[in-house]
Amino acid sequence: MNSRKQYSAQPRLADSGSKPSSSAIKRRHFLKSAAVIGASGFLLPRFKLFGAEAPSNKLNVALIATGHRAQEHFEVMSHENVVAICDLNEQHLASAAKKFPKAKQYADWRLCLEQKDIDAIVCCTLDHTHAFVTNWAMNRGKHVYCEKPLVNTVEEARLIRATWLKNKDKLATQVGTQRHQFENFNRVRELIRDGAIGELQAVSAWGNRQVPRAGYLPAAGDPPKYINYDLWLGPAPFHPYNPEYFLGGCLHWNMHWDFGSGQVGDMGSHTMDLAWNAIDAGLPTSAEGTGDPFNPEVTPVKLRTRFDIPANDWRPPIQVSWHQGGAMPESPHRGIDLDKIDHGVLFKGRKGSLVADFNSRILIPRSGDKVEDDGSGYKPRPKNEQIPAMGVFQKEWINACKGNLKTSCNFGYACDMIEMMLLGLVAYRAGKKIKYDGATGQCTDCPEANQYLSHTYRKGWTLNG
Repeated sequence: MNSRKQYSAQPRLADSGSKPSSSAIKRRHFLKSAAVIGASGFLLPRFKLFGAEAPSNKLNVALIATGHRAQEHFEVMSHENVVAICDLNEQHLASAAKKFPKAKQYADWRLCLEQKDIDAIVCCTLDHTHAFVTNWAMNRGKHVYCEKPLVNTVEEARLIRATWLKNKDKLATQVGTQRHQFENFNRVRELIRDGAIGELQAVSAWGNRQVPRAGYLPAAGDPPKYINYDLWLGPAPFHPYNPEYFLGGCLHWNMHWDFGSGQVGDMGSHTMDLAWNAIDAGLPTSAEGTGDPFNPEVTPVKLRTRFDIPANDWRPPIQVSWHQGGAMPESPHRGIDLDKIDHGVLFKGRKGSLVADFNSRILIPRSGDKVEDDGSGYKPRPKNEQIPAMGVFQKEWINACKGNLKTSCNFGYACDMIEMMLLGLVAYRAGKKIKYDGATGQCTDCPEANQYLSHTYRKGWTLNG
């Protein structure tokens, strides 16, 4: 186990990992209620408890990007005060203005963040600008909900974590891994923590989405007048306009190194979240990655990455791996075809295995006996001791902004996870297994790999603005 200090996420909400007693639940419910009242009455005095829809109990929200995925937030945010909308696409902005006619309108998110009455932002911009928008917003005292992936490089993850650590007692943060609201996430955590598969040994997550790209698109005409292409490029190096980048959502551009991290940051963020929620991990001490031949313009389709994760107070050191694009872990049982599970996680323990996707799970005791009789000492939790349902993912963040600031996928939790995932791409590009020092953020045995920890940004773009 690495003796150096490791950054790690906040403890699980409403779950210490051990089975709670009914009296503890009642006490925790009381304390939680008291904390909300105390936070609302003193820490955040603008928010008064006069009813959920009272004007004084609403956030002033800025929606930064309003097309595609951003529209999934419109209904929830319409119950707050949307005071600003921002989009580099004038057509998207005009459409959003019909929903939020009182909101001030911006093309440039940097100008939007200077609006003084904004309490919180929802960031749905391109992947390669997430860290910029998020960090600038926290530096200005704004609560932040940011779509995944939170960052595009290891360096960005470490900066966002550092800014969050300085502000975590003032700001509520949440990364848009909204599948986290599915109750199966809680049941999987309970099974792992309560010993259903015995002592945890290894975890493998996978995704089967395959979006091959040859390289950056060639120049093809001029951008239409309603798109600010310079803002679309943002901090990325210049690439000529091509309308195919704008045919829909992120799959038209996020495979390119300058614009995203491919499926590592895309479905990897969602799927690894199912594992991360259960294993209470910090940063890895090593990373390795193999896959398609390296292409300097696009991320690999097929990829395997593996990480050594230090022990914590309830489990030994474990290996965590990510598989994508046709690479798959070995099935724990001949009767289970993992290829038929689009995105899933395999937990291996000394007494059995657990296979889960976002909404279902199957427990496979190594002995072949019934779960209750497999010798592990595991007993399913009664319903009154189960982790309570989260409810609507975005509302958890909204309530945290108004109350105790606690969310399930805060930037501490999310930065640890995405930093690990991106280290897999660093090792893949380096072509060898690397040792990693989580305290310094450096590859200790492969100096040439450190060049892949960060990006070079276009002149005029500042990450820590």
